Amino acid sequence: MSAVAFPAPALRPFLASDAPLLAQIFRDSIAELTGDDYDEAQQEAWIEQADDEDIFAAHLAGQLTLIATVAASPVGFISVRGLDHIDMLYVHPSVARSGIGTVLCDATEKLAQGRGAKHLTVNASDTARAFFEKRGFLALHRQTVALGDVWLGNTHMQKRFDSNETLRTPQGPAQ
Repeated sequence: MSAVAFPAPALRPFLASDAPLLAQIFRDSIAELTGDDYDEAQQEAWIEQADDEDIFAAHLAGQLTLIATVAASPVGFISVRGLDHIDMLYVHPSVARSGIGTVLCDATEKLAQGRGAKHLTVNASDTARAFFEKRGFLALHRQTVALGDVWLGNTHMQKRFDSNETLRTPQGPAQ
């Protein structure tokens, strides 16, 4: 069996016209990749966050949002709120585990450092937590998010760029 090389993605900024396709990537990613960690009601509540594509587009337009493309078609995206918080990272299930998320995170880390960020944070889903741990993010605490009358668990994580920065947890400085 021979391995087929996957083409390297190109990165570009978000355009308003991307919103419908990115909303579909968001929905498909949740529906197909999170089933081991979240039940059907949780997935449905999460997916509903993209039902109003105008609001979804405005959310992405209000942040630093990068799009990964293969053959000029979007296959994933990442958005950063403020200077140092990854708000969304979604990759289409057909290209999951092919390095698209890694390329998006690498670029985001470089941009954040270039903008003066000392660290990046993320509220990682249970599905994405291992991905972020492999990238050097440390779990700070578990939390729950209400989406309507449904609760989803996630983990607030941080990756420091400056090893001299003190990592703060609710219990005080981490060691």
